[in-house]
This record gives sequence, structure tokens and C-alpha cells, in this order.
Amino acid sequence: MLSEGSSFMKGMVLGGIFSLVLSLLGSFSPGIQPTVDEHLHHHVKAPSKEELQHFSQTQMLELTKQVRVYCVIMVTPKMLVYWATANDTWSKHCDKAVFYTSEHAKALEAVDLKEQDEWIRLRKALKLTYENAGDLRWFFIAKPTTFAIIENLKYLLLDKDPQQPFYIGHTVKSGELEYVEYDSGIVLSFEALRRLIEVFKDEGSCPEQGRTLWKLSEEKQLGTCLKYSGVFAENGEDAQGKGLFNKQTINSLISDSMAQNPADIVEACCSDLAITFNGMSATQMQVMMYGVYRLRPYGHNFHDSLEFLPPNNSNND
Repeated sequence: MLSEGSSFMKGMVLGGIFSLVLSLLGSFSPGIQPTVDEHLHHHVKAPSKEELQHFSQTQMLELTKQVRVYCVIMVTPKMLVYWATANDTWSKHCDKAVFYTSEHAKALEAVDLKEQDEWIRLRKALKLTYENAGDLRWFFIAKPTTFAIIENLKYLLLDKDPQQPFYIGHTVKSGELEYVEYDSGIVLSFEALRRLIEVFKDEGSCPEQGRTLWKLSEEKQLGTCLKYSGVFAENGEDAQGKGLFNKQTINSLISDSMAQNPADIVEACCSDLAITFNGMSATQMQVMMYGVYRLRPYGHNFHDSLEFLPPNNSNND
């Protein structure tokens, strides 16, 4: 948690104070989410500050209990260092985190899918996720090279209905297909996952093996199957329209901002509510954990509007 006057990015760039605003002084936007037939845009925004203040402390606490996330982390033994780091850092903040692997590895616990093909492996993982979802209604799919701030993800989802078909992340377009980039993380609502599992049964619409002359990436195949089932790619943004899912490292984003916006480096770089970064080394991920969850200014007053409690029995930070 951070104070209103500080932010994770500002602290890192201007003062070396590496803290992240879990910015739980945003607003709650209770508007009805679009159905498939009413889908008018491709932007899902986090709540903004003003309307959230209309809710009491009790109401805030109840809201935070309703948003729970099942993390699906796809790993392979050749990326054991990243796998171990994800297991030791951000995944502890998921309400449930399951690692799905291509083959057994003695060092770490994971579900062995015994499958090398990335698309088929992802399909199998999502089927198992759906079968074991229990009462969890939001699903975050990530690679082991992704660093995620789960509290910020929960904040984005705070006023969203998991019974609506949401498919959120950083959207890109390829021809007629708009899809979410895998490197920056993918979020599915329960309804989106349910529809996806149904369309998996239709080989004509969502084949396990692609029938094109060239092999599509798993993110494009996933996007195609979701689009066929009426689930459209949505770009996750904060209330100011800044993207929350990043496929780059923090260093790269700051360097780009310094080159392109030297007069406004901090504000032009990243959102205070950023959810993901990608491409960092295992050591950099450990540093991220220190900056996001441990480092705080002396005298900081922990009285924010919302608090996302850690999962039961979780050894998180």
C-alpha cells in the first residue's frame, strides 16, 4: 500500500524511493458492463478516485474480499530459474497459483502436462484450471518471465462482473484479429473461461492443431477461439487511459520515456497502477519484490481506502 502523494514509478525515478501505489483511493464505477451484443469499445478501465469515496470502509472491505485470482503460470524445465523466482515472489500474492509444465522437474512442484506443443499445453492447462476453479472467478495467465502485481490486478477488476465475458491485457491487432499479448499477461473472467472450454470442443472453430500453412502463436490462437465464442480483447487501462499490462521491463520503459519525454519522464512512462512487466532477469524480479512490497518511506501512514488481504496460509511479503 502507498500514500496518496507517492507512487511506485515516481519514487523509483525521482528519489530512489521504490514504492508502488496500490492506489486504493480510486473510484468505483458500478456501470453495467457491455454484453457481447452491446460491445462498443475495447478498453477496460480501473476505477477512478472520486466515486470510490462514496463507499464506506465496511463496503470497501467487502469489495476486496470478492475479487480473488487464480494464477496460471506456464513453465518449462529449461526456464527453471525464472520458474523458481516466480514461485518465490509475486505468485505468493495470488489466491491460488498453479504452475503447469511441459515435463516433470524434480526441483519444483507443478502439474506435468507431458506436452511440448505450447498451444496444446495451454489448452490442457486451462481445462484443468476450469475443472479446479472452485469459487475463484478471475484467472490470470502468465509466463515465468512476467512479473505481476496482483493487488493492482484486483483493483482493476474491483467493479467488474466475472459473469460477463472479459478478456483483458495489452491488446494488439494483426489483420482482422485483435488479441491480448501473452508476454504482458492475460486475464479471463469465469464466463470467458467457460466459453473458451466450450469452444475447445469444436475442432472446426478452435482446432487443437492449426490448419494454416504456418503455425500461429498461442496468443493468436487463443484470441481467435475467444473471438469465435463472443469474447473480445480488452485493453486494461487506469482512469487516465494509461496501459496497465507491459511487455517490457521497467528499465526499458523509463529509458524510452527519458528519450521521448525528457520534460515529463515520470508521468509519461507508466501507470501508478501497473499490473505487469516482462523480460526482467530473476535478480531484477527479486528487486521488484523489494520495491513493491517491502520498501516504505519512514513514517508512512497505512490508512488507504482498500486493503487486499493475502491468501490464507500464504507465505507472501
